[in-house]
Amino acid sequence: MKSESDGTTASNVELSNEDPITGEPGSHPIGTGLGAALGGALAGAVTGTLAGPIGTVVGTIAGGVAGAYAGKAIAENVDPTVETAYWRDAYEDRPYYSDDYSYEDYEPAYRSGWETYEPDLNWRERELDARSRWEAEGGATTMTWDQAKLAAEDAYGRINERASNKPL
Repeated sequence: MKSESDGTTASNVELSNEDPITGEPGSHPIGTGLGAALGGALAGAVTGTLAGPIGTVVGTIAGGVAGAYAGKAIAENVDPTVETAYWRDAYEDRPYYSDDYSYEDYEPAYRSGWETYEPDLNWRERELDARSRWEAEGGATTMTWDQAKLAAEDAYGRINERASNKPL
């Protein structure tokens, strides 16, 4: 559906992850920050081991920059607000849906699926991490993993599909 004001489609706006302040596409402060922190810590530790204290500082800076770009790239594929809205509307139409469960029962499984997404890994490689995240978020209080994993896999697959079809 085209917007009359700017000619963009809903799916293009949804995929752009616009910064709420500047309106620029591709803003992902959480993913960028996490990538910078994790990448910087790893690179700093490795470099520091090889080159001493100065190497730790240089490695942390270089790793932080590289990690920020990696974190942003992963975060660009996931907008939790969009995912939550999508699954809240779509969950009852999924083949695994049971009217014994509400959206709130399925939601930890969906979240664990989209939050464990990694572009270079398939669902089988990420399922154990998704299950751990689902359990940590209290998913096991309402259903078993066998009941929840199809929802988690569904969410993982949606992100994978959107990432592979994202316009350049």
